[in-house]
Amino acid sequence: MCLFACSAPPPSPLLETPWREITWGDNSKDLQYLKNFQPQNEEATIRVLLYGPVGAGKSSFINSVNNVLQGRMTHDCLASATTSDQSFTKIYKTYKIKKERRGNFYPFVFNDIMGLEDGNGRGVRAEDIKLALKGHVKDRYKFNPVSSLSDDDPGYNSSPSISDRVHVLVCIYSANAPQMNSSVLEKMREIREAASDLGIPQLAILTHIDSACGETEKNLRNVYRSKHLKKKMGDFSSSLGIPMNCILLMKNYSHETQLNSDVSTLILNALRLMIDFGDDYADKL
Repeated sequence: MCLFACSAPPPSPLLETPWREITWGDNSKDLQYLKNFQPQNEEATIRVLLYGPVGAGKSSFINSVNNVLQGRMTHDCLASATTSDQSFTKIYKTYKIKKERRGNFYPFVFNDIMGLEDGNGRGVRAEDIKLALKGHVKDRYKFNPVSSLSDDDPGYNSSPSISDRVHVLVCIYSANAPQMNSSVLEKMREIREAASDLGIPQLAILTHIDSACGETEKNLRNVYRSKHLKKKMGDFSSSLGIPMNCILLMKNYSHETQLNSDVSTLILNALRLMIDFGDDYADKL
């Protein structure tokens, strides 16, 4: 019998077992798969378009992928380290990733895009992203938040090739963000619907999982045991309509000066899935 007032221990913030399995430790198999990857459609370079609110980590994700594939820290895609409600990225830029041999690149590219912002006349316009999906936006086009790209603009590509088109659309969103603004959410739904009409496969990546969950910050391998992050994923899935099996949790390289195996594992898991999805779509074109 308890002689003093007894209280039950607080519930654990972690599930006993992970609800999604991840193979931690050796990343060599995934790295080799990507090094050997060749698109099924020989005419295509797989194009991955990243979109999402300002500050979600789109540019940092490209840098993180480059880090893992280069096997060292890199800084090819400029990213802002400060919090702002305005997009750091202003132009539509294609990022290629070098392979070991000089002049040789991986057969997939990433496009960073201006962030979605609250209200009209701010951030990238949903109409411009729709044009990018079809390959109509030329590389280095500078976005105009006030007016969309028109077919008589020098930045308009009137005859897009298979490689100019987007083969997989990836939404980047911060797991540490407050409730999504209704106008930004509406733009994201509009973009999703346009991609769905084109048959383009879609994924979502929730970033900043270390700052969103203390248990994951202590040990990244708790990522799919975290009750908080699982709820975040469920809420995000309900808001945007992306199935749970198409949402991935990830931490970008941010303060690190050396590669970390666990960080790289989550990046490679996401990268393999998006490249496979994009490859299957490109093969149908």
